[in-house]
Amino acid sequence: MARKHARTEDAEINITPMLDIVFIMLIFFIVTTSFTKETGATINKPLADQALSLRNGTILIGIRSNDEVWMNKRLIEVREVRSMVERAKAENPEGSVVIVADKESRIGVVTQVMDQVKLAGVQGISISAEVPGG
Repeated sequence: MARKHARTEDAEINITPMLDIVFIMLIFFIVTTSFTKETGATINKPLADQALSLRNGTILIGIRSNDEVWMNKRLIEVREVRSMVERAKAENPEGSVVIVADKESRIGVVTQVMDQVKLAGVQGISISAEVPGG
């Protein structure tokens, strides 16, 4: 009497399709994420009752109370604003420019920065403000 040996096959889980899906999702999230560059300066913004939230403000220029101009976490001269905004617009043509000026900064410096931004070809310039109580 021949004895039959029962073969038990090891159950294997193929995780390759799951890894493919996770990898594709990772690529999707990396591509669709927009990165906001900070000004690199601590700024005390003025209050405004009519402040609106701006979603595409990806080019930020900070002006501190001592009239220092900051962009991309770097202290820059006013004359450098134009070239840096041109480079930033080349990287992200859809982005808008937001000037984050301290409430103690001089209006002359803010105007000079705005002029440099306009010379870079940007027409829509926003100035950042804080909503009271928010």
